Amino acid sequence: MPHFGLMNEAELGPLEGSLQRARLHVRGGRRRLRQGKVAAGVVTLYDALSAAMQWYVAPPERKKGLTILSGEDLNDDGTAYQVLVRSRVLDGKFDFDGFERLVERALDHEIPGFDPGEVLAGVESVMTQLGVMPFDETALPPEDPATF
Repeated sequence: MPHFGLMNEAELGPLEGSLQRARLHVRGGRRRLRQGKVAAGVVTLYDALSAAMQWYVAPPERKKGLTILSGEDLNDDGTAYQVLVRSRVLDGKFDFDGFERLVERALDHEIPGFDPGEVLAGVESVMTQLGVMPFDETALPPEDPATF
């Protein structure tokens, strides 16, 4: 994953670690898509989205403003997305369920002929709504081009 060797999540703590991981994975996912490594790029973007949602729902002050139904587990990405939409943090335009199905396919094999433009735009929209984007990529640790 794009954050290996570039950050110490334990040292940063759960909030800053999740935010940094999300940003590093957005950058890494974009790079992989540009390189034609579509399956790896899609999976990396999913990890970025997961980290971003966990970053958003973790602080008690933000959690208080969320509409969480009894029994909902915010550690489940699909549930976290639904809660964020229900709470009007996210506009709900991104097809999260479709994205999860795409990720399942991408975990099994490459996805030839798939144009990731719409998915990337959707993920970036969610990241912007959560406050993860925009960010200054030069403020991130430099990427190692030798990584997958």
